[in-house]
Amino acid sequence: MTLPSPLRYLSAADVRAAMPAIPERLVLAEETLRGLAAGAELPPKIGVHPRPEGAFAHAMPAFMAGGAADGSADRLGMKWVLGFATNDVLGLPAIHGLLLLNDPATGMPTAILDAGPITAQRTAAISGVAIRAFAPPVAGRGPRVALVGAGVQGRSHVPVLGHVLPGLELAVFDRDPGRAAALAEEARATHGVAAARAAASAREAVDGADVVVTAASFLPPPERQVMTNGWLTADALVVPVDYATYCAAEVARAAALFLVDHTAQFLANRDAGQFDGYPDPTAMIGEALAARTPRPGGRVVATHLGTGLADVVFGAAILAAAEARGLGTILAR
Repeated sequence: MTLPSPLRYLSAADVRAAMPAIPERLVLAEETLRGLAAGAELPPKIGVHPRPEGAFAHAMPAFMAGGAADGSADRLGMKWVLGFATNDVLGLPAIHGLLLLNDPATGMPTAILDAGPITAQRTAAISGVAIRAFAPPVAGRGPRVALVGAGVQGRSHVPVLGHVLPGLELAVFDRDPGRAAALAEEARATHGVAAARAAASAREAVDGADVVVTAASFLPPPERQVMTNGWLTADALVVPVDYATYCAAEVARAAALFLVDHTAQFLANRDAGQFDGYPDPTAMIGEALAARTPRPGGRVVATHLGTGLADVVFGAAILAAAEARGLGTILAR
């Protein structure tokens, strides 16, 4: 009889220690996007809504078949993520998440991971893949990038932006000016970032930008769909990771190419009122990558809502690195 593998718990510190470097993260992100386009199995986020107003709790199961005939390369697991905006007054994080990984051949749980660092890094890596493929060409200067939001997602995006857009000039806006200034200072010390500054408003940050990443808090959104076509250059790439908190529906409607990470999830969220007025997407990002879709003239919007598959793919790589290095805590079954 084959003994079950140990059940390993990885804390946030363990996950950070085992996190792959940026080039591998981009590989994992592209694998995720292509897997979504190739029919990986995952439902739109299954959610309940706890008592504090605006709170949510989402289950995000995912399965993706791998290339091995015996199923050993398959990926199976589920992310459990919760958002409580009211935690601010308690001095607690607003977002909590755990990732459960399972042996795809037996269903046995193999690991429980703190999903916080995974969420931050997989989201930035998905953005990085989209930016690498669809950022507009520039000549004679570094790319101009706007980053709206200087929280966890803003911080995780900066080194990825420096990697995929070397020589970039970055403008950061956050509703907290001190947080924007701190991230701009951090960015100036980041490889690939030529210059960085804090902007006084979101519109000032976006003005003249070749690439715009919106990563504002949406717990709850203070404003919705305020970034209109009038804010943007004609060929800008817009990468919203905050649903429609900033990016207006008219931007997606007028885009030469409107991409999403997972069509079914996007449409389910649109039906729930998260993307009022948005059109049907042109394609999934992974479909565009598989088809080698060229970057068209005009504006491109590549929005990604985050899928459990990304967490599972990243989690499997992190678990392998942690096992090799002896990280984590073995739990009794």
